[in-house]
Amino acid sequence: MDAIKKKMQSMKIEKDNAMDRADSCEQASKEAKRRATKAEEEHADLCKKASQLEMELKKASEQLVTTTQKLEEKEKALLAAELEVSTFNRRVQGLDGDLEQCEDKLLHATQKLDKAATAVDDNDRMRKVLENRAQQDEDRMGKLEDELKNARTQAEDADKKYDEIAKKLSQVEGDLEKA
Repeated sequence: MDAIKKKMQSMKIEKDNAMDRADSCEQASKEAKRRATKAEEEHADLCKKASQLEMELKKASEQLVTTTQKLEEKEKALLAAELEVSTFNRRVQGLDGDLEQCEDKLLHATQKLDKAATAVDDNDRMRKVLENRAQQDEDRMGKLEDELKNARTQAEDADKKYDEIAKKLSQVEGDLEKA
């Protein structure tokens, strides 16, 4: 009986130990379930966040593609603008060279024009001098013509008088011979 009591006591201790273990296992199971629930909730949250992040990644990728295309277009436009600027710079340099040549030609033309203007002024003065001389010569010729007319008139008058006097002389000589 002692053996049975001991056995019973040992079984009771085993039972108490088993109950304690069962309680601790139950407690551990509850804790594990709670952690599992929490982990599932966290997993659901993380899945939700992952899907949101995937959507945001997709949007960001689309924006990146769009921005990259815009950037490439802008770079092409920049290259075209730089090419156009360099073309304009070459054109401006060419025009500067043409401008310098034109300025040189203008300077030479201006100098020639100044010489021509001086020559025109000299010729104009000479023309005025010659016009004055011509006018004086015409005035002198007019006077000489008047004098010539007067001299002819006097010569004609003198010829008429001579003819009259010659007639009178021949009459007088004829009268003298008769007498």
